[in-house]
Amino acid sequence: MNAMDLDPQPDILTHWCTDLYKLPMPSVSPFLYTIPTATATSLSSSSSSSSSSPPSTSGDDMASSIRSVEEILSYRFKDKSLLKEALTHNSYNNGESLKSYQRLEFVGDAVLGLAISNYVFLAYPNLEPGQLSSLRAANISTEKLARVAVRHGLHRFIRHNAASLHDKVKEFADSVSQEDDTVVYGGSVKAPKILADIVESVAAAIYVDLNLDLQQLWVIFRALLEPIVTLEDLQQQPQPVTMLFELCQKQGKQVDIKFRKTGAKNVATVYVGGKFIASGSSEKKETAKLNAARQALLKLLESMPTNVGRLDFSFGLNKSFEIDGAKQKLHEICGKKKWPKPIYSLEKDEGPPHDKKYVSSVQIPTVDGVLYIEGEEKSRVKEAQNSAASLIIRALQESNYL
Repeated sequence: MNAMDLDPQPDILTHWCTDLYKLPMPSVSPFLYTIPTATATSLSSSSSSSSSSPPSTSGDDMASSIRSVEEILSYRFKDKSLLKEALTHNSYNNGESLKSYQRLEFVGDAVLGLAISNYVFLAYPNLEPGQLSSLRAANISTEKLARVAVRHGLHRFIRHNAASLHDKVKEFADSVSQEDDTVVYGGSVKAPKILADIVESVAAAIYVDLNLDLQQLWVIFRALLEPIVTLEDLQQQPQPVTMLFELCQKQGKQVDIKFRKTGAKNVATVYVGGKFIASGSSEKKETAKLNAARQALLKLLESMPTNVGRLDFSFGLNKSFEIDGAKQKLHEICGKKKWPKPIYSLEKDEGPPHDKKYVSSVQIPTVDGVLYIEGEEKSRVKEAQNSAASLIIRALQESNYL
């Protein structure tokens, strides 16, 4: 059965819809539309891998790609050309007369915004409009939707002829594969906008294929957006704009964020104490503001002395010191302190494949400066990260941060 075989549903604000938006996610979507599993591409090992080029797009290969994407979505299109259009970047040209995803992306941007607005409105009946706006923005941001594309493997099916796009997508996908939980305001690699655009255009393709049925779109698409960014996630990962103002307030400096339009883009510029610090741009004004604040924070924090030095210069810690589950414990500490999530980086990656040696560092940007330390040498990346987390926890204890 397909979505259009269902009985017409009540209006979006009816009791039925209220119940729908509050339903917990089932482990398997109840709308798996008779797609033979034998036709599906195996995605479990490739959804976060982009080491190879996107699939080729001859007639047979395109049909195979469409079937694979339908399997990802658990939805079978009546009009396959909608999905074909949704996956086509404007750089793609193989002699066909093709539409790019831009028109669908325009619709998808608005549709996902409304769907998430309905969800947070019903899920958080006591929240003020400002908090609801923050939740909506976090769930439809470029960072969020780009991760949706990578984690479900949609990035492997984008049709384009731009080598630079492939390199940017690969770098981002590799970074996302190292993340182990929700990232609200961006990770170590900036999300390529094309990935968010593809998610929006695919959502619009489903929406149009369903004759503009928003309720059924949400039933189908919510699974892809999981985990939904929650109020708790926002509280554990401070908003860059808020953190910027707190940092400058402690230094007795005034922050001004000014906006201008450049074509279709909004540009936000951050000034601290009357001096230019950084700028950011986006089609969405709020996203431009977040991007500018994030860049300003990085520049300001890099120029400040750290309160926790490298291991070799502080505390005289025993290098064999280890805490079981230190990464999770450090994540919890950052949540309680309302600090951003720890950022792990490989400082050393040496040796032959059978005898690799790794050293990881961890840093935590705070309003007091960037807390930084290196761990000891280990034979696995996860062990190196745990060592760094263990040592920074001890350093935080010794410096009376905890």
